[in-house]
Amino acid sequence: MSLKGKTAVITGSNSGIGLGVARALAGAGANVVLNSFTDRKEDHALAEEIGRAHGVEARYIKADMSKGDECRALIEQAGACDILVNNAGIQHVAPIDEFPAEKWDAIIAINLSSAFHTIAAALPMMRKAGWGRVINIASAHGLRASPFKSAYISAKHGIVGMTKTVGLETARENITANAICPGYVLTPLVESQIPDTAKEYKMSEDEVVEKVILQKQPSKEFVTVEQLGGLAVFLCSDHASQITGTTISADGGWTAS
Repeated sequence: MSLKGKTAVITGSNSGIGLGVARALAGAGANVVLNSFTDRKEDHALAEEIGRAHGVEARYIKADMSKGDECRALIEQAGACDILVNNAGIQHVAPIDEFPAEKWDAIIAINLSSAFHTIAAALPMMRKAGWGRVINIASAHGLRASPFKSAYISAKHGIVGMTKTVGLETARENITANAICPGYVLTPLVESQIPDTAKEYKMSEDEVVEKVILQKQPSKEFVTVEQLGGLAVFLCSDHASQITGTTISADGGWTAS
């Protein structure tokens, strides 16, 4: 599958899942636009490294995904957006009656409203080009709930609903919209938490991975960013042209029960 000539904008992509998806799309030939809220030399260097490694154009554009005008400006500054990957997200854990209102507002803004703004800005570009792919990184928590994550669960369920709506609105066009719903993914952030969690539970690191972190994941294996990147590339292929308005789970069996 070659995506040569296509431009992919991936929000929240200077680390973790977003970076993995950006590398995969660049590997398939797409020009990529990386994004986060920082504007460091290493952010721009990361884009340059991806561009060199895959022989594509790669840029980094700073934009705060909690601000709707910056979300839309990101797409405008990209100049083209054939593939939009909404990945930016944050998390906070607390009982709903103790959940800080400012955390709720930030999570809804970054995890849900940002996708509304980027999609609204990108669809005219996709329609003009006659082709487009919207890929929303949701979560197993877009299909299932857990306690103490009210804002995150609400946002991810909202992303799934928005995906269905966009899929219906573009069904007669050469544009698809789908949501990838990962389970627990092995990112640098998760890896860094394993030793401290093991100490807290007085378990070995292997035990804490299986019994605590991956408690709900029947495979007892992490999803990898490379697997999610490969799934994103597939959704951009002609083989996936009739897959739209739906969710694809990559969760080791979590949502099967």
